[in-house]
Amino acid sequence: MNISVYRPGELTAADRGAWSALQSRAVEDGSAQLANPFLAPEFTLAVGHCRSAARIAVVREEGRPVAFFPYQRTALGVGRAIGLGVSDAQGLVHRPGFQWEARELLVACGLAVWEFDHLVEGQKPFETGASGSYASPVVDVEQGFEPYLAALRKQSPKFTRTTLAKERRLTRDVGEVRYVHDERDPDILRTLIGWKSAQYRRTGRSDRFARPWISRLVEHLFHTRTDSFAGLLSVLYAGGRPLAAHFGLRSRTVLSCWFPAYDPAFAKYSPGLVLHLRMAEGAAADGMAYLDLGRGEKAYKNSLKTRELSVSEGWVTRRHPIALGHRARRAPVRALRNAVLARPELFEPADRLLKRMGRFREGG
Repeated sequence: MNISVYRPGELTAADRGAWSALQSRAVEDGSAQLANPFLAPEFTLAVGHCRSAARIAVVREEGRPVAFFPYQRTALGVGRAIGLGVSDAQGLVHRPGFQWEARELLVACGLAVWEFDHLVEGQKPFETGASGSYASPVVDVEQGFEPYLAALRKQSPKFTRTTLAKERRLTRDVGEVRYVHDERDPDILRTLIGWKSAQYRRTGRSDRFARPWISRLVEHLFHTRTDSFAGLLSVLYAGGRPLAAHFGLRSRTVLSCWFPAYDPAFAKYSPGLVLHLRMAEGAAADGMAYLDLGRGEKAYKNSLKTRELSVSEGWVTRRHPIALGHRARRAPVRALRNAVLARPELFEPADRLLKRMGRFREGG
């Protein structure tokens, strides 16, 4: 393989165009999983704007780029998927039929190990290092919103009936309900971040937005718009005020759900669920194929989904002491976390404890 490594800012316009073209053809080429916006050049460039460790390996055949591998690396050669911790789709974007050898790629990138936690399907050279695979629910809207809603009424009748009734009640109690699929007001984005940070603290989770680079990344992506990619802020209003919002990423065919939150003062109306139904309607109107709800077991995802994709986590390594040390340190933590998440008898008491800690931190 002819492999060259670049910092994101060094990537030429021609290479960026070739990368976008591979993504645009991914569905018709039989690799729909590569159409995810987290695999777009715009996402990697945004991470590179916020993280100096971002790199891109470009594989060429006869001088033409045929594959792009975005990653982050430390000075010691520990590699991570680009945006690891906030990215919901990871892997190598490539032409149809392209074959590669994982360890050869690692050597070319100067990596002893490459860690991933949302590896998309079809990445066989990397899948050999997977320690587990996990469901990522999706909402199919390619046939339109009404067929999806009809299927939802059959699949989750009580959920659908209750959610639509709460939207009507919201109109009666609060005021006219209005949905904006693509809100451009940055003040609303800041409102969403405030809600999400409060939710993290309230539920005892680590506040992602307390990390400056994540806040910068989201703001950068909010202002990123091309023909094939955009940061999308969707907002549910009632009585002229925002009640729920979501910030995610879209490609030509996929809306990746990322940061949803709502005003807890209106929790009894389930504005987050109402918002997700409106998002499905908006995505269908925009010609999207599906919404990717992201890895993770949540009741609302199970109610909304039409099917599931699969993503994997693990490490690809080569014989190197750095790789052995990194895996030895990280593997037990991941194994414990996944065991808790997979078993209700462990997850539920852990979740209650986190929420109690969150209330304590919030002073009540």
